[in-house]
Amino acid sequence: MQPSMDNTFEGTASDQNTDFKSKCSQRLPMSEVKRDDVLPALLVADDQRSRNEPEIAANIATQLEHMGLHTWSISVLRRLRDAIGRLSPTSVLEIGASIGHRSAWLYDLFTTQKPKKYDMVEQGAKFGVILFRLQSRYEAAPWSNILVGEFSTLLAEAKAWSMTMKSGVGTGEKRLDLSYDAIIVDDQPANLASTISESLSLLTQNGVLFTVEPPTPTGDYDELDENEQAQVDGFNDWIKLIESSNSTHHMAFVPLFEGTLVAFFKR
Repeated sequence: MQPSMDNTFEGTASDQNTDFKSKCSQRLPMSEVKRDDVLPALLVADDQRSRNEPEIAANIATQLEHMGLHTWSISVLRRLRDAIGRLSPTSVLEIGASIGHRSAWLYDLFTTQKPKKYDMVEQGAKFGVILFRLQSRYEAAPWSNILVGEFSTLLAEAKAWSMTMKSGVGTGEKRLDLSYDAIIVDDQPANLASTISESLSLLTQNGVLFTVEPPTPTGDYDELDENEQAQVDGFNDWIKLIESSNSTHHMAFVPLFEGTLVAFFKR
């Protein structure tokens, strides 16, 4: 790393005067926050923001409940919103956007802190249609993008596109970028660790990756049940990811109601 980046954190949005609120309730400019103090400062609650769920997000939450779909708890989403608000990223990637519950929280934040680019990745084409409606509601098409497909496939395509462009023979429009200031990963527990592993390489020097800790397998399980075995294997992969990332990334775990928010930040 460059010597100037070893000790201090510089805001990803250089055109905004963003402050962190430190653990001792003092406000510090980003340039004064040491790298190993960034995550503790970033992840404290922001009492200047509303604790209420945005109206559009609340409506989507009701729809999620009727559809029997999983979503992050309001406590986790509120803290994620606070952290991204402090980070002020210029580029954001959300993996596992589903029908847009978390996306609606972010769009609400971005009405006053708009990034230059916000990419949403969702595997299901039907969910992609719902996301397009949400995007239209916020009139966000000029700066946000909905990518339908497997993240690993989209990433491979983006890397291949980048190589062809460098060679001067590439055509078409690249969709997934190869660097982001903020990445949010929501995936099935069985796949979470592998998706994060692929995503970490996309972080900018001062970028932060956010996710929620997978549930710990409890009790006995049927080794012949492929789903249960996948959950156990996925959690073991998560433990390995945490152990292997310790030397390359600062990590923070924030226990909240119905979930633990986890953040990764380059050392």
